[in-house]
Amino acid sequence: MTDHATDTSPADRGYLTDKGFRSWALTLDHKRIGVLYLFTTLFFFLVGGVIALLMRLELLTPGPSLMNDHTYNVLFTLHGAIMIFLFIIPGIPSGLGNFFIPLLIGARDVAFPRLNLLSYWVFIGGIVVILASLVSPMDTGWTFYTPYSAKTGAAVATLSFGIFLVGMSSILTGLNFIVTTHRLRAPGLTWMRLPLFIWGMYATSIIQVLATPVVGITFLLLAAERLFGVGFFDPAKGGDPLLFQHFFWFYSHPVVYVMILPAMGIISEVIPVFSRKAIFGYRAIAYSSLAIAFIGFLVWGHHMFVSGMSPVAGVIFSFLTFFVAVPTGVKVFNWIATLYRGSITFESPMLYALTFIFLFIIGGLTGPFLGALATNVHLHDTYFVVAHFHYTMMGGTVMGLFAGLHYWFPKMTGRMLNETVAKLAWAVTFVGFNATFFVMFIMGYHGMPRRYAEYLPKYHADNVFATAGSWILAVGVAIMFANFVWGMLRGEKAGANPWRGLTLEWQTPSPPPTENFEEIPTVTDWPYGYGKKVVCR
Repeated sequence: MTDHATDTSPADRGYLTDKGFRSWALTLDHKRIGVLYLFTTLFFFLVGGVIALLMRLELLTPGPSLMNDHTYNVLFTLHGAIMIFLFIIPGIPSGLGNFFIPLLIGARDVAFPRLNLLSYWVFIGGIVVILASLVSPMDTGWTFYTPYSAKTGAAVATLSFGIFLVGMSSILTGLNFIVTTHRLRAPGLTWMRLPLFIWGMYATSIIQVLATPVVGITFLLLAAERLFGVGFFDPAKGGDPLLFQHFFWFYSHPVVYVMILPAMGIISEVIPVFSRKAIFGYRAIAYSSLAIAFIGFLVWGHHMFVSGMSPVAGVIFSFLTFFVAVPTGVKVFNWIATLYRGSITFESPMLYALTFIFLFIIGGLTGPFLGALATNVHLHDTYFVVAHFHYTMMGGTVMGLFAGLHYWFPKMTGRMLNETVAKLAWAVTFVGFNATFFVMFIMGYHGMPRRYAEYLPKYHADNVFATAGSWILAVGVAIMFANFVWGMLRGEKAGANPWRGLTLEWQTPSPPPTENFEEIPTVTDWPYGYGKKVVCR
């Protein structure tokens, strides 16, 4: 079905025409800034992945082998902090969001291009500060729980300031996207004609703007406690460690939806294109994004069921946790309804989209065990939590990112990927992911605690299986990235619309020119009119 037309001149490199460091470092083009974000975040995805492989190697045997316990603690802190703050939170919103929001709404750029560039360099500044903290690396885990993080000799204040800068970058990006969506939509592009990726990004941006300041202030308070001795979280200084947990999870649970909502938006774009069928339940999917963003602010307490909260508070947080499954289920059922009786083809973006749905369902169905009070106590801080988190975040968000990268690669680069290699990478990644993480559900159910470098011999076979799976997963990811490099350098020229999509980004050349469109398009219909057109106004 691919349209590898020759309508793109070999000499036409669109927004990629200018070369040199300065043309990238000082660019105001949202597409180039998106590419900068993608390269940066994907680099740290690989760094975090290598650290995970080292941890899995250590867990190959029950006792100490490659490293001591402190080194293991440092590695799992780095793995969590890098993957969360430097890859998975900014990956889709700042990377693909920057590149495609203006294209999808028919705009020439974001509302504040200079603020957009400032946001990227603030992000880089945060990374530099975080790297500086490695002089005395943290061993607290990525949650930085007090009172240990208030007392340890590690560079907590430095790392906290780095995360504060990364958070500031996230707020600036979210603010820019909200104004862009409100003010720069093409003529005729009403809210009910917006692509669902835009709805996902809009809900994400609201969370970024409202929730991120909380964690920024929390880390500033933590730094103030360490530097000036003010008692916020340390009981010895009159503080309350549970206050830190409340602040941290008030941000960190909504930010789960900063990670997953953009990926859900990508799936909502890919499914109808490769099913050749109008999206089912457009309004329900669009409004469910806002519902998830709103309810996400109310469920942080389920991370603290064993912290001593009152039974009434526990019941309320448990109910709200179950309630957030409703809008999430709305999306999944509507995607499946879209697939029903569609003319489905299995190109690599579709394979990753279907993988997202399959793995996210597993992650979602294991969530209620952690949202229910009784089972949460049994499973708390076990490998069941690790498995659930990775099925939701890697099986969900990262697979959604991979679907988006394969779907929009021709638009971003003007070249096609090798589809055979892309499918091989998908197959190996799928097998490796499930081999690595599904067995962790079993380990957690049997009581193996997380975050420990050593474990009882009865868990040995399961850990050997998971470690073998991690290396299969690494091979799949390596094949995928090799295909990305090959595609950028040697891939077949891509036409303007190789997937025959109906959204606006496919109505401009691949790669797009600096101004995106020769003329701002006028929108007369919604973007999912495959087969029988359904006008939604």
